[in-house]
Formats: sequence, structure tokens, C-alpha cells
Amino acid sequence: MKAFTVCEGIAAPLMRDNVDTDMIVRVERIAQLQRGQFARWAFEMLRYQADGAEERGFILNQPPFRDAQILLSGQNFGCGSSREMAVWALDEFGIRCVIAQSFGDIFYANCLQNGLLPIRLDAAQIDALAVRAALGERLRVDLETRTIQAPCIEDIAFDFPDERREALLEGIDEIDQTMKLNAHILAFQRDDALMRPWVYPGVER
Repeated sequence: MKAFTVCEGIAAPLMRDNVDTDMIVRVERIAQLQRGQFARWAFEMLRYQADGAEERGFILNQPPFRDAQILLSGQNFGCGSSREMAVWALDEFGIRCVIAQSFGDIFYANCLQNGLLPIRLDAAQIDALAVRAALGERLRVDLETRTIQAPCIEDIAFDFPDERREALLEGIDEIDQTMKLNAHILAFQRDDALMRPWVYPGVER
């Protein structure tokens, strides 16, 4: 998993509520594509017209936002069906951080498993960032300090759980976190085998 420390770049204001996972990547693409092939199909229904031409009015088709690393949005981002490919599509498109008022629970968890930082802010804070972003100004998201910086506004602090923060800073998923405790796990198993040998095949009683 990619580590996340600081992301400084263009932010695209996709200011709508209920951006669901099907909007991020269509269900038909899931069976057709492998990981590493989703970038072109992120937000397919919004980015392309019926004939395949780009929809010029869509924010991610406009310079400088087609190179955005940060996405701003509204309530309930990533709602709908559970598909990790929605996070893959954002990541492969180049998005490292999504800032929204709220997230679909499963989408939020999938972000954390793939090194993409989901940040919850209130509407007024997101609106203030969107004003700066619309001007093409760069935002700076610092997970170490849990702050967001943008020109002409005060730094914005965001809440993020300590355990999740450390995992993202180190670039480790839940399996990696468990393996860091391997010595403790083995010690427990040794002690437990002495007390309950019948649980462990091959251990003499």
C-alpha cells in the first residue's frame, strides 16, 4: 500500500451530494478490467458523451483539474454498492485525497486499505476550499499535522483516527499491522499450547 504523508496539488471541486460508486466506476467495467486499467473509466458517465467524446463541461476534463490530486465533494461520497474498484479508479486517475462532508462506510474503509486519504469536513470549510480550488490554486494536505492549507484562508484542522493515521503514514494495511505483532502472536500461541494442547494438532497432551 502506498504511504500518505503530504499531498500538495490541484483540487477539483466536484460539488455534489451522493456521488455513488457506480458513478465513479460502472459495474460493467468491473468484470472487463484488471487493476491498473481503471483510470480512463473513472467517472465515465460524467466524463464522456455517448459517442465517446469528452464532456467539456465536466470538471475533471478541464485544465488544470484533469491533473487533480485532491477531490472536493459533498455529502455521502462513495455511497451505493460495495466495490473496491471505485477506489482503484480514483487512485489510478491520480486522486490521493477526497475531502467530503461524509462518506459511504464501505467506500471509506476501502480508501484506507488502498492508501487514499478520506477527510470529513463541514460544508462551510469545503466551500472555502472550493473557492480557492476553482481559481486553480493548490491545496496542501498534511496527514502528519492533520491540517489542510490553501491560499488566503486559515489552516483547516481535520480529525483522523490515530491508528488509521499511523497506518497510512507507514503505508501498511490491516494485514501488515497484524504481522507487526507476529512475535506477540507466536508467544501467545506457545503459552496457550501449554494450557490447551488439544487445540493445537501435533502437540502432545
